[in-house]
Amino acid sequence: MNIQSFILSISVSVLSFSLHAQSLSETTQSQHAVMHDVPLGNVRWTDGFWGERFNVFSRTSVQSMWQTWQNPDVSHGFRNFEIAAGDCEGEHWGPPFHDGDMYKWLEGMAAVYAVTKDAALDTIMDTFIDRVVRSQRADGYIHTPVIIEERRKKASANDSRQQTVIGTAVGAADEKGQFANRLNFETYNLGHLMMAGIVHKRATSKTTLFDCAVRATDFLVNFYETASAELARCAICPSHYMGVVEMWRETRNPRYLQLAQQLIAIRSQVQNGTDDNQDRDPFETQYEAMGHAVRSTYLYAGVADVMAEIGHKNADGHDWMGNLTSIWQDIIGRKMYITGGCGALYDGTSPDGTNYTPDSIQKVHQSFGRPYQLPNSTAHNETCANIGNMLFNWRMLEVTGDAKYADVAEQCMINSVLSGISLDGRRYFYTNPLRLSKDLPYTLRWPKERTEYISCFCCPPNTLRTLCEAQNYAYTVGERTLSCQMYGASEVVADVPGVGEATLRQDTDYPWDGHIRLTVVKIPKKARKTAWSIAMRIPAWSGLTADSTGYRTTTRIWREGDTLAIDLPMPARLMEAHPLAEEIRNQVAVQRGPVVYCLEECDLPKGVRLDDVSVPADAKFRPVEMQIDGSRIVGLETEVEIVADAPSWQGVLYRPLATATRRATVRFVPYFAWGNRGRCDMTVWLPVAR
Repeated sequence: MNIQSFILSISVSVLSFSLHAQSLSETTQSQHAVMHDVPLGNVRWTDGFWGERFNVFSRTSVQSMWQTWQNPDVSHGFRNFEIAAGDCEGEHWGPPFHDGDMYKWLEGMAAVYAVTKDAALDTIMDTFIDRVVRSQRADGYIHTPVIIEERRKKASANDSRQQTVIGTAVGAADEKGQFANRLNFETYNLGHLMMAGIVHKRATSKTTLFDCAVRATDFLVNFYETASAELARCAICPSHYMGVVEMWRETRNPRYLQLAQQLIAIRSQVQNGTDDNQDRDPFETQYEAMGHAVRSTYLYAGVADVMAEIGHKNADGHDWMGNLTSIWQDIIGRKMYITGGCGALYDGTSPDGTNYTPDSIQKVHQSFGRPYQLPNSTAHNETCANIGNMLFNWRMLEVTGDAKYADVAEQCMINSVLSGISLDGRRYFYTNPLRLSKDLPYTLRWPKERTEYISCFCCPPNTLRTLCEAQNYAYTVGERTLSCQMYGASEVVADVPGVGEATLRQDTDYPWDGHIRLTVVKIPKKARKTAWSIAMRIPAWSGLTADSTGYRTTTRIWREGDTLAIDLPMPARLMEAHPLAEEIRNQVAVQRGPVVYCLEECDLPKGVRLDDVSVPADAKFRPVEMQIDGSRIVGLETEVEIVADAPSWQGVLYRPLATATRRATVRFVPYFAWGNRGRCDMTVWLPVAR
């Protein structure tokens, strides 16, 4: 099917209406989803683990990152917009996805503002938005490298012909600027502009950035109506799939939902595509996770978003759900770390599955790798990939209502996403290995110490916006049902379909303690004689019984002051991996509740190295409250076996087995908290002493 035929097959008339005439819940609910988000700003952390983290993000992190953006000697992100807006002279500097990085940061700040209403944040956002709006072309296109170059050409040529070219929407003369290189990330940037504009509008009721995002979306609509299918290759890291769907939810402009479907359809028409961008074969033929982990998880999340609006099948009748559930099972069952991290290899190949038989092998950066290929010291696990995994699982949860997807979303959030930012909220990781050794005889590509600025700065603002929005993943609503998805001390005001606006309070010290109590604070009068449901997710790790979708649901006529409580058992457990995961055979990791733990060398007795430690199969763990860099965490103390008087490994590849051991007490810390006490060796997996 060609593009024109596809457009005609699903074309619908444009509807006209007032956005302000509809409530937020009406404009954001997906038509084919089982569950829906609670509106932005209607959930706030009140205490405990997530309350402490949010305080750090909202009082330190968003402001610290703004200072980074403002310093052109460190990052040119904001300066690029100043040049594009005409406020100063200069050249573009930095990676082409810097625009999207700034949009992600602003989305995070807007999410904070939705809760705190901090006027200082509003002023900062207005400062940045002003530059964005003035950088945008009249046709809606915005990408600072191209805009800056067009300004330069206009100033140097200063003739009417070139001024006409600058105002052209899509023409041969300026194709060498816009979308000239598939690695320029234009559509990726535009997708994050859409999300930032929507979140900013919902948080502030201002439409300045949102109107800018609408113009950008309209540009894409017009562009793809005339562009060749080959330009679908520009969908690198397709955040715009999610962005366009969210624009449809916010505006109900049918051209946006049409565009979202079209983007996936023309992606499948790419000729000579790559594993690195998941477009070597049509998406409909893909049943295993492959290629670049960030780009693939964004693709899967985007398809799930479209599926939530049009149903499981595409315009040609193909069942997308079959692709996504198979891909999900491949990730969870063969390619995901215990932390929820994914994208195991710095560089590698991934298309060796039974459902994909390429005619050549291509090297892929941040590759999913082959099944069970899960190295520790060289694990890539880019934080953006871990976020993409979480976004994919969250959308699958909303489409299916199955708590297994919420389990993975939480696994990512607490372990492999939260690990991407320091406890003080100022420093970041790009990669998230499961082992760090000073003896590694080569240098890996990214720093192994948390830093304020990384040359590839995509992960820090992505981490920040995701964690600033963590409260939005705590609850969902469905027909006469409020579901608790991610536990933490909080208050929610939820418009439950068929019930009305209900306020509930959650009291808990989760994830350090499994006792959770919900209190009904306020319910509408019309619901005081109507039965409705509160569903509490029962994580698979808890071992408690649940219904077929993973919840315990209580249906009754609720009254103000009523409470509902569960106790999730949280013994520390030793976890082992599939025997085909060679790097971790006969090793164990420690997990308590949703938290994965690690051992740092600074918590070992003096002179003991991580390589000398093994964990007894019958180890007993004692929770210990402690502080790291001002943050309260719960560590785990236990006795381990330590090799005694073993000869050095210096210059030795093999040696006789060292059998003499002694016992010592050590303390494990949560994986997300590693690397906050200076650089020292760390590992998640340790040999098991059976």
